[in-house]
Amino acid sequence: MRQCRAVGLHRPLLLAAGLLCLALGAVGLFLPLLPTTPFLLLAAACFSRSSRRMHDWLLSNRVFGPILRDWEERGAVRRPVKWIATLLMLALISYPLGFLPIPWPAKLAAAASVLAVLSFIWTRPD
Repeated sequence: MRQCRAVGLHRPLLLAAGLLCLALGAVGLFLPLLPTTPFLLLAAACFSRSSRRMHDWLLSNRVFGPILRDWEERGAVRRPVKWIATLLMLALISYPLGFLPIPWPAKLAAAASVLAVLSFIWTRPD
């Protein structure tokens, strides 16, 4: 089990940041443009340094706990999560790229961003 490393004013600030990230991750479950996983990873990182109880609670969550534990222990992303992320990203980016009158440099930047994120995800261990 990790120990809380923050002292003084850092601990409440990290706790507040963790709670904010947790809230944004929860909202991201329902809003397609707000990512859930990065906020949960940030919340876990903040909690690991500020509140062992909150960190343990997040890692024991039946939905997010296994994913967060895989990431913390091995930097791993499970294959089904990789496929879900890939399909969702491609589905969400296809409409703006194909049907909206967006300047081509912006479309190119969006496509490059999605490809960069997907390459990062797929190069992580399973």
